[in-house]
Amino acid sequence: MDVWRIVLHPTPMRGAWNMAVDEALLESTGRGDSLPTLRLYAWSPACLSLGYAQPVGDVDRVRLERLGWDLVRRPTGGRAVLHVDELTYSVTGPTEEPRLAGTVLESYSRLAEALVEALSLLGLPVTIVDRQPLRAQASNPVCFEVPSTYEITVGGKKLVGSAQTRRREGVLQHGALPLTGDITRILQVLSFPEEEKRMRAIEALRARATTVESVLGRPVSWQEAAAAFQEAFARRLNLRLVEGELTAAEEARAHQLQIEKYENPAWTYKQ
Repeated sequence: MDVWRIVLHPTPMRGAWNMAVDEALLESTGRGDSLPTLRLYAWSPACLSLGYAQPVGDVDRVRLERLGWDLVRRPTGGRAVLHVDELTYSVTGPTEEPRLAGTVLESYSRLAEALVEALSLLGLPVTIVDRQPLRAQASNPVCFEVPSTYEITVGGKKLVGSAQTRRREGVLQHGALPLTGDITRILQVLSFPEEEKRMRAIEALRARATTVESVLGRPVSWQEAAAAFQEAFARRLNLRLVEGELTAAEEARAHQLQIEKYENPAWTYKQ
């Protein structure tokens, strides 16, 4: 049984800060300055996150600003996610950590087992669908509508969207579990050439993705979901999770990244 740190951040924070913390943890855990870390967190206000290579032209910035939602670009790939009414997890550690070692798909497969265990503890009848991404979906701007390898679904609908980046110093995987609300809200702030196409996209997304409350017929709090994640990661990955906080160095680095990168228009609005 190996020891990891668990960092619980139930107080919702802005998107730029959340992404800065995840990258700071990637650096510190990758260097071995801190234990491999499972972080559970939340967002406020609602924030649209783009994959690191996704064009900002996918976003209807007028609609976004009208709603008062944030915009951030992730350090990981993938497509757009609207972070609101959810539990977000991140896993960071060195590339030689056995649960993170190997290829992206190998490490993702191991972590997916812990995610499935967590969702099962909440009473969700989830399955892992081993499928390859569809090339025809490559231009789709919405994460939860794009099929992915080792996709976690319930009733054929996608429930968890995850993305990973691997660097020389370490690995970061983070993902979102929508707890409640309208899964199609993201389409309010994406660009469509005409409203008819937006309406068709709403129908398609509603048929392909879901939330915890929609499946269970009851609300699940952030705290309940976090407890399930903590138990599942410890049990499935054979870990002893030690609760901790960011170190002073991690917090300082996160503040630096927030200002210099995640709040920097040159990063957020790159084409």
